[in-house]
Amino acid sequence: MTSLPLFQRLTKCWQTSSRIIASVLKPPVKILVTGAAGQIGYAIMPMIARGQMLGPDQPVIIHMLDIPSTSEALGCLKMELIDSALPLLRGVIATTDVAQACKDVNFVIMLAGFPRKEGMERKELMSKNVAIYKAQASALEQHAAPNCKILVVANPANTNALILKEFAPSIPPKNITCLTRLDHNRALGQLSERLNVHVGDVRNVIIWGNHSSTQYPDANHAIVKTEFGEKSAKELVANDTWLKGEFISTVQQRGAVIIKARKQSSSLSAASAACDHMHDWILGTPKGTWVSMGVYSDGAYGIPAGIIYSFPVTCDKGEWSIVQGLKIDEFSRAKMEATANELVEEKNLAYSCLD
Repeated sequence: MTSLPLFQRLTKCWQTSSRIIASVLKPPVKILVTGAAGQIGYAIMPMIARGQMLGPDQPVIIHMLDIPSTSEALGCLKMELIDSALPLLRGVIATTDVAQACKDVNFVIMLAGFPRKEGMERKELMSKNVAIYKAQASALEQHAAPNCKILVVANPANTNALILKEFAPSIPPKNITCLTRLDHNRALGQLSERLNVHVGDVRNVIIWGNHSSTQYPDANHAIVKTEFGEKSAKELVANDTWLKGEFISTVQQRGAVIIKARKQSSSLSAASAACDHMHDWILGTPKGTWVSMGVYSDGAYGIPAGIIYSFPVTCDKGEWSIVQGLKIDEFSRAKMEATANELVEEKNLAYSCLD
């Protein structure tokens, strides 16, 4: 039996390789990042384009949106992405036009927001952000792909997400979330440092409530993997004073400490947490593990319905579910209610800005 000519063998090999690549890689998805020219945007772009957010088999087309005064910086960021020669990156759109940015996007990372300035009243800040999120909700409502999933990062993140939900009624409420994964990761880090274990061996901390200084970092249900098996973090720490004091305040104030030290807010850790949030939401949480996400409250754990509140959740096939049946002690209940009250106040303030 004669062998095939070299050209035919090479052609057959190329066709086989192409089929393997096509079977491994998924069709590209479009990811919109608002406020893309900022510090977090600069940090998150290579993470998205390298597959840290949606996996190593998911090609992406990145849409970058920011205000007109940043158009030059957006253009430079696009050049750097192109110059990085990232295999999963199938296209980059850098624009200041919100309709173009929102066109057919599947996932949205909302970094854009009006920062609080010295002397600014709380209602003035809320009014600025309500206007931004009302306008962007309208654009997403008109132009985004059906079933697009949205993560709000810009503060006040919980209430910005709520405004987005109000003005994008065709987007399911379960598809609009806010970032508390940064606080969750900070809590994991604090426990790993305290116990001198790898952070990957700690799981199931909880951030309850608002992404603010009233948030409640809860280690009561956290688990640590040790050489003797899985143990309760609370039992290993064996110091309720630290768990109810320094642990909570360190996580709550970590952002302020970073701002004081570097004169800017967290960017690398925030970008990483946003990728973690989307990764677990879309690809699923490991069995026996939950994460913290700001989601639309349905009244679970006695938290008022109709606010965006951080709960422990598990994720599967792009859907999140609140972990049910956790035991809540009196200390935790008081902390959970305090941060819920703040969110209700923020909601009322935001709605007064709409009036």
